Amino acid sequence: MSIDYNLYLKKLLEVVVREQASDFHITVDKPPMLRLNRELVPLSNETPFTAEDTKELSFTLMTSEQQQEFLREKEIDFSYNFGDKGRFRVNVFFQRGFVSSALRLIPEEIKTLKDLNLPKILHNFCNCSQGFVLITGPSSHGKSTTLAALINLINNTQTKHIITIEDPVEYLFKQNKSIISQRELHRDTLSFEKALKATFREDPDVIMVGEMRDRETIETAITAAETGHLVFATLHTNSAAQSLYRILDSFSGEQQNQVKSQLSRSLLGIVSQRLVPKIDGGIVPACEILFNNDAVSNLIRQDKVYEIPLVIETSYDEGMISLNRSLAELVRGGVVDISTASKYSTSPQEFLKLL
Repeated sequence: MSIDYNLYLKKLLEVVVREQASDFHITVDKPPMLRLNRELVPLSNETPFTAEDTKELSFTLMTSEQQQEFLREKEIDFSYNFGDKGRFRVNVFFQRGFVSSALRLIPEEIKTLKDLNLPKILHNFCNCSQGFVLITGPSSHGKSTTLAALINLINNTQTKHIITIEDPVEYLFKQNKSIISQRELHRDTLSFEKALKATFREDPDVIMVGEMRDRETIETAITAAETGHLVFATLHTNSAAQSLYRILDSFSGEQQNQVKSQLSRSLLGIVSQRLVPKIDGGIVPACEILFNNDAVSNLIRQDKVYEIPLVIETSYDEGMISLNRSLAELVRGGVVDISTASKYSTSPQEFLKLL
């Protein structure tokens, strides 16, 4: 019996939206898999996908041009609108010669920092007229959602021109007090670097870079922050110190002194976050928060980034917080259990000592 893959895909995506799964996986020899509260859960009433199923379902998600690009490049990122029910960020790829897909559900409503249980002090970044803000953490730990909350706060409270550069465009902003120009890689621009350089001629107040993938993008983002723009960006790093090392290591030795000087002046702060399972179900963010002050600025200039964790630990009254302290507060508040918190700590022994 032939399958109507359009109808089958619609049925599966309706389940994803209804269950509010964060992700949906289409892979051969497995039934449809949903990620719920960070755990992969099979739809047990569905039969495992065949190779034909995974290919046809994945191709149903794509336009003919995207199909050609996928066959040529062997992988592709794009966004998919599921009518008025939801929106997905999609990656289609080959594995062992079979077609597979990973879909991330992007909620229609952009949540506030309060909705996301993020510290209120993050509002401070939105009140700055220029500087560089980094949102970091492992993949799938809410960086894009946090960025969207910050950008939407500016959108709803200030008259600014906001330019976002994304791959692909995830949250769709509804312009309020601000103008928002959302540029998608490959569709609206050829590269993050070209789009960033073009912003200097587009009269932006705020620039959001979905991901800093190379030295040129990092260099242009720092320059934009130095020249009167408020720049938000993400990195896949585990801490504030690691983020600074990642940036500096992108440059050759003779360039590093200049970059240290630029960063020491333009950096506003770094937020490194994890989404941690709660005792009663659901997830909650744990955050390391660094604000740039005289001590941090001096450490960056003097190539003593390794001392920054100590500054964070001793600057709680300034709103800074270490990841371990954030996790400890969640444990003391009865939100997260000790064993779970230990797994998400970058230094579990120090975390247990702190408790």
